[in-house]
Order: sequence, then C-alpha cells, then structure tokens
Amino acid sequence: MNGVHDMGGMHGLGPIVHETDEPVFHAEWERRAFAITLAAGFLGRWNLDQSRYARELMPPAEYLASTYYEHWLHGLERQLVDTRLLAREEIERRLGGDRAPAAPAAEADRARALTAADVPRALYKSKGARVAADVPPRFRVGDEIRTRNIHPSAHTRLPRYARGRRGMIHRDHGVFVFPDTHAMSQDPKPQHVYSVRFAARELWGPEASPRHFVHVDLWDDYLDPA
Repeated sequence: MNGVHDMGGMHGLGPIVHETDEPVFHAEWERRAFAITLAAGFLGRWNLDQSRYARELMPPAEYLASTYYEHWLHGLERQLVDTRLLAREEIERRLGGDRAPAAPAAEADRARALTAADVPRALYKSKGARVAADVPPRFRVGDEIRTRNIHPSAHTRLPRYARGRRGMIHRDHGVFVFPDTHAMSQDPKPQHVYSVRFAARELWGPEASPRHFVHVDLWDDYLDPA
C-alpha cells in the first residue's frame, strides 16, 4: 500500500541520525514488546507478512510520531483483536489498570503457547520464507526488466521509488513466498525473487551519480520484460 511507511526517496523528513553504540533495546518495555510479539506469533494465527501489514495500517500522523517498537505494539494489538485472541475492551481495561485474571485460552492456543525454555529451539527452527517448490523462473541473470507501476491497497514489497523503472536481473535468490498474497489470504503463491540492479539515474533522475546503482530484491509478479 502507498502508506507513510514507504519512505524511500521522500524528502523533508530530516537527517538519519546514527547512534553510536546503539543498544538493541532503549527501554525495558521495548524488550517486552519484542518478546510478546514473537510469543504471540508462535500461536500460528498470523504470518510475518500479515504482521508487517498490520503495522502499515497505523494512522500516518501516529506512525510518524511514534517509535519502532510502538509500531510493533500497534500491529500486535490489531492482530490480537482481529483474530479474537483478545477483545479490544479487555485491552482497554488492562491499560486502565485492571489486573483481573484473563479468560482461559482455547485449548489449541494453550498447546502452542511458547514457554521460556522453548524459545531457543523455536527460534532456531523457525520456518523462513524460502519455499522448496519447483517453480520455473520468468527471468535469468542479465535480463532487462521493467517493474510494474502498481498501487495496491494492501501489503506489497515493491517500493514506490522503484515502480515503472528499468533494471537488470543481477541474481536469482530462488523461490520464496509472495508477500502480497501471503499478507491477505495466507496464499504463499511461491515464485522467484531476484536482486534487480537499477542505475541511480533511473531511480533519481539525471542529477544522480552515474557511478551509483541500487539493488532491490523483487518477486516475479512485480516484473515485466523491458
């Protein structure tokens, strides 16, 4: 979707500030937000692409005024409510200080609950997005392509700055889940992902350096022959 999260090539947002020796977490609540999000994800009610899309639905002004892990919390709350693991009223009560015992979880969710002892094994065996499927590639290394100028209303991994642009297939990474369909219907629609090489001037115009190039990992469904 064309949301505020897709900031590539945008101006007026200020400099990128590099924090020397930046910690993994700036506060204890960030550590907890990360842990709760991972633990909830292991219940199997949603996938990684659905999690990303839930964060992208954050209202633009709120998105820009909040931090990275606040985006995570927004997405987690939305997923918990949408999958009926929690009611919005229960979340509001908890935020208001209510510490009454929660309603018992469904038996299937209790069986999948992630304990502290399970974390190393679960993370090590976590299933990635690569798919062992015999899907023929539409392109080969060296092929000239043009990205599609699409404007989907839902999740996509084709950034706005790279739409309708000409590039070259630099590398074939293999077959992966297609995030656009995976985020909406959990349909993996496996297809090849390529590292596509774009000249900086193709993306940013004649003022860009002729020596610079940008590589973007893109799926078959985003590409057409040039």
